[in-house]
Amino acid sequence: MSLITNKQERIRFLRFSIVGITGAIVDFGVMNLLRLVFNVPLVWSQAISFICAVINNFLWNRYWTYPDSRTKSAPKQLIQFFIINIIGILIRTPLVPWLDKMILSLLTKKTMILPLENFVISQNLALAISIFIIIFWNFFANRYWTYSDVPTETNNGNTSKDYPLQKSS
Repeated sequence: MSLITNKQERIRFLRFSIVGITGAIVDFGVMNLLRLVFNVPLVWSQAISFICAVINNFLWNRYWTYPDSRTKSAPKQLIQFFIINIIGILIRTPLVPWLDKMILSLLTKKTMILPLENFVISQNLALAISIFIIIFWNFFANRYWTYSDVPTETNNGNTSKDYPLQKSS
């Protein structure tokens, strides 16, 4: 499977990315709601927002990005999807507060007039950077495990019975 040579995989990656944007909207929205309205600590806010985004992304990916993935049951795929995303949150959870401190430190050293409080900017930039890092892990891990039952398309447009986890001859 190659994103460069396989048109179907490029379409799937584009759809996965669009789904990721909707997940990011859910993620940012829930995190900011919990932080700014309910004053929930950042570590918990981003963890809860992450779970909401994962559920959103699973549903959209199952039914839109990979509609041809039906040899595995939805519950099995949801478990696989969550496992991959758990690994993602294990990477992301310490990364967000660490990036937040680094960015906040940079923002407080600069004498710029910004439309938002520095902590709001630093928390959202930290989340954005971590999402960017995790999206690549999520796409490839899900493609090769959760949606491994989806055949790849060959260069001539025919569907191959070779699945991503199997080598073609």
